Amino acid sequence: MRVAIVTESFPPEVNGVAHSVLRAAEHLVRRGHQPLVITPAPARGAHCPPQSFGPAQEPLPVVRIPSVPLPRYPQVRIALPSRKLTAALTAHQPDVVHLASPFILGARAARVTERLGLPTVAVYQTDLAGYAQAYRMGRGIGSAIAWSRIRSVHRAAARTLAPSTPAAQDLTAHGVRHVRIWARGVDSVRFHPAHRDEALHRSLAPGGEVLIGYVGRLAPEKRVDLLAEASRLPGVRVVVIGDGPSAPALKAAMPGAVFLGRRTGEELARCFASLDVFVHTGPLETFCQTIQEAMASGVPVIAPAVGGPLDLVGHQRTGLLVAPRDPAAVARAVAALAASPELRAQYGAAGRADVTDRTWEAVGDQLIQHYEDVLAEHRGETPVATVLDLAEAARKTPPATAVPTLPTPRQPVAAAGSDTDRRGEPQAPADEAVAPVQPAAMTAPAGPSGRPAAVRAAVELVKEQPA
Repeated sequence: MRVAIVTESFPPEVNGVAHSVLRAAEHLVRRGHQPLVITPAPARGAHCPPQSFGPAQEPLPVVRIPSVPLPRYPQVRIALPSRKLTAALTAHQPDVVHLASPFILGARAARVTERLGLPTVAVYQTDLAGYAQAYRMGRGIGSAIAWSRIRSVHRAAARTLAPSTPAAQDLTAHGVRHVRIWARGVDSVRFHPAHRDEALHRSLAPGGEVLIGYVGRLAPEKRVDLLAEASRLPGVRVVVIGDGPSAPALKAAMPGAVFLGRRTGEELARCFASLDVFVHTGPLETFCQTIQEAMASGVPVIAPAVGGPLDLVGHQRTGLLVAPRDPAAVARAVAALAASPELRAQYGAAGRADVTDRTWEAVGDQLIQHYEDVLAEHRGETPVATVLDLAEAARKTPPATAVPTLPTPRQPVAAAGSDTDRRGEPQAPADEAVAPVQPAAMTAPAGPSGRPAAVRAAVELVKEQPA
């Protein structure tokens, strides 16, 4: 099968979109397919090593479209209008086109593929509407424009793949059709507890402190500033791994934290495994790959009870879910795990067990089946296999299932103890704003409150934490 992957981001950029596209392309090559990647060109002078896979180690063909930096966030590149896009798609003659996190380049590709009569699969990965709010782009107008663009692009696709249950619900509630859940794999060999480095731990926490780590971009939407209160706890050392435009402000807000900058490969795996607790603070994650990497490394996780983390973190089993955008809630959860080595070990082992079968090979085969189903439908044929067949084969990989339509979008969660958000708009109570935790939770028996058990557990944590 010939597949064109049009992506808004690709290595040398380091983010979830770039990583998942790279792994998808790698899997396609190993399965004997012929992928082509089309992506914005990086900044001038950036090193772009060829990506080679398979027994022949042939370089992956990549077409890079001229681009400019995103204002206020130059690490993100925006593709300029270019005839190279149409030329590349025409020359490759793909059977199916994969639009990865489509917005600018992906929207142009959607128009081209419609003109060429090519079937498309759109993969939703970035909460652009949430980003518009985080960057204060026209207040509510920016979010509305983002959803309008998302609807336009994804409605043109034969199928939309969402990485988590909450993301799929958001898409469905905003009018996107034909949504399926397609999660992400994790390399549980690269990310492994055996890579823990006690010498590294001692160098980062020379006083024997409990090492609390964040890994990811340092940008406004990630809300790493929510770690500031936790960084002042006695016996705790915060380490931040990553770079981005928020780095100077974060260093000023957390003078006691250690900032390691960007880490990749084996060095990143060693850093993950050497943490005692992993904390993700961003409330806008549609999935959150770093949570999976921490779990594979045997590290307990603290994350906001919203978005992608709800599908990944088993509350009080593999980690703790806390109220979003609440620095006090983060600090309380950090204090609780810092005080209990036994609980950290228990959560870390359970997290590792959850993800070891969630391989890139399993989810890659699911992706190929999505391609084949869409191609069969395009040809007027009945798909040979169903998504549920693949979910059964993948066992612990979150099943790629259809998402029931919801009547309204989920409401944003205000900080604990608040009835309004920053704009002064009334918000749903925190215990009613938490979305389902697992795909199974959508049909799981509900308790007296009418909510699935996993959701009730997350809610109770917020209620139990002292003011």
